Amino acid sequence: MKRTLLTTMCMVILVPAFAQQATKPGIHLGIKADANLTKIDGQSYSDAFKLNYSLGAYAKLQISRLFALQPELNFVQSTSTVSNHFGDIYNDIANPDYRKNIRLNYLSIPLLASIGVTNHFFIQVGPQYGILMNDQENLFQNGKDAFKKGDFSMVGGIWIELPARLNVHARYVIGLSNINDIDNRDNWKSQAIQVGLGFTF
Repeated sequence: MKRTLLTTMCMVILVPAFAQQATKPGIHLGIKADANLTKIDGQSYSDAFKLNYSLGAYAKLQISRLFALQPELNFVQSTSTVSNHFGDIYNDIANPDYRKNIRLNYLSIPLLASIGVTNHFFIQVGPQYGILMNDQENLFQNGKDAFKKGDFSMVGGIWIELPARLNVHARYVIGLSNINDIDNRDNWKSQAIQVGLGFTF
């Protein structure tokens, strides 16, 4: 009983202290890693999310105790599975072995507003621009680019400050732009669910 009471008292004292340090006005730099569940929304792709990863860095511009701007630079891996509908829509250009996973690597640049509900719990929202670093041109017989070079998205999520300068965060990313660079027969829009851990220096 005494041990439980002591642990509770330590948490009551330490958690606010670490939260106040993390939310002190100024510039705070950090790194993060995420589990990244992704898919491409469109008739040509499966509805299932695929597990990927994301690695990145952030600069938290703490303007006040409960408000910050957080630009980030992240390497994001995204995979999706082509569906049977792909052959129905693009049977004139589809390679016979098109039924496979499509892997795309992006350099994503979100700019998030971080709004504090408490000293250590924040709601984050903002735009994101993704720069395509590679695509799979061999998906098509004629070798033309399948995906546009940029992807504009909106991000919404939560950010929780923990002791020892750690944080946990979860986000939903929804693509607003059509990344199909073939034609207008099918709109392809990205989606992602990200859950991760970060450390602020």
